[in-house]
Amino acid sequence: MLRVISGRSAGWHDARVTAAPTFWLGRQPILDLTGATVAYELLFRSGAVGGNGVLDDRMATASVISHAFNELGLASVLGNCRGFINFDAALLMSDIVELLPPERTVIELLETVEITTEVVERCRDLRSRGFSFALDDIVQLDAAHAPILPLVDVVKIDLPGTPVEALPGIVAAARCAGRVKLLAEKVDSREQADNCRRLGFDLFQGYFFARPVVLQGRRADPSRSVLLNLLQQALTDAENDRIEATFKQAPELSYKLMRLVNSVGMGLRSSIQSLSHALVILGRRQLQRWLQVLLFAHHNAGDFPSPLLQLAAGRGKLMELLAERQVTDTAFRDRAFMTGILSLLDTLLEAPMAEVIAQINLPGDVRDALLDRQGRLGRLLTLVEGLERGDDDLVAALLADGDPCPTAELPQLQIEALSWANAIGEARRDD
Repeated sequence: MLRVISGRSAGWHDARVTAAPTFWLGRQPILDLTGATVAYELLFRSGAVGGNGVLDDRMATASVISHAFNELGLASVLGNCRGFINFDAALLMSDIVELLPPERTVIELLETVEITTEVVERCRDLRSRGFSFALDDIVQLDAAHAPILPLVDVVKIDLPGTPVEALPGIVAAARCAGRVKLLAEKVDSREQADNCRRLGFDLFQGYFFARPVVLQGRRADPSRSVLLNLLQQALTDAENDRIEATFKQAPELSYKLMRLVNSVGMGLRSSIQSLSHALVILGRRQLQRWLQVLLFAHHNAGDFPSPLLQLAAGRGKLMELLAERQVTDTAFRDRAFMTGILSLLDTLLEAPMAEVIAQINLPGDVRDALLDRQGRLGRLLTLVEGLERGDDDLVAALLADGDPCPTAELPQLQIEALSWANAIGEARRDD
């Protein structure tokens, strides 16, 4: 499990220093049985990776968390979900906990935390204030966990560290604790996910879902082919009457587009009342963007907030914001947005990327980025994917020269992008 880490740099040795440390943010979705995102694990990564500063300055780590929630407004990126944050024993006993919003925070006790009387009493006190708790990286439940289990909401089972044959026993032991939910973490394959579902797990987390793939099978949706056709028409400047005629092949898309545009709000002075009105008022640039979003948004109503939609939308927006730091060319920023949001089309359509984009007449630099991670757009996409995976060394290397932005600017850009993606998900949930 990724830890909250901190770097020791000039001025950090004194715990009274209030300057905000340099860090970037990661979040990994936690899904329920329907594939809906119900929480995120928030991963705070220091800009000073690879050095000797990891986990040696808890006050600096506390400062990172404090700045993130109280100054950067991180809670806004959670939407209606809660945030899981790793705590060791020292952080648990510190005053930093009281700075966090209890209704939004799940305190994730690291496997290194010894379940002492003091820890149990601290958890009981925090629980009375509204905090929830999770046990991290569990490979077995034994007598040592008994005092804390009545206070725990979620037990996270470390799949790589747990023999498959031991899982039923752990499930049974957890169920004896009563209301506790079981979370399968570090799920890397569909086989693991399906086995955990059969055993009665409630929640799921891991790279298999961070991609992500919804637990329940997804039926082929004929409207997606219409959306691809619409996107092709928008990219090639087809006449509005042709686009409107294509919309009529899947009438529900017209309604969904109107709802999405009206709900999110695009600075329009009046509501969009019809499809033809939308095509005129939005303009081709915005239409292209919403068609890209709709490719990921067009799921069954129960799928929202969709982790795939929010990941794709967040990628697109962050790439656009990063591109703004590189160039003043609006067209390049638009292509950066397009690259990010289309980079998950292969997952969405369950087909090779080369096959998918053969159906769309994309600009050459977008194709190069999607297929080979080449060019400036490919570099931006590689950076965003590295952030999602928590690949600190890759992110640090790509930002070493200050291009596309200084490391210190990255957290605010991430939060802006994630907030925008959350707004999309909230609008879709209201459909």
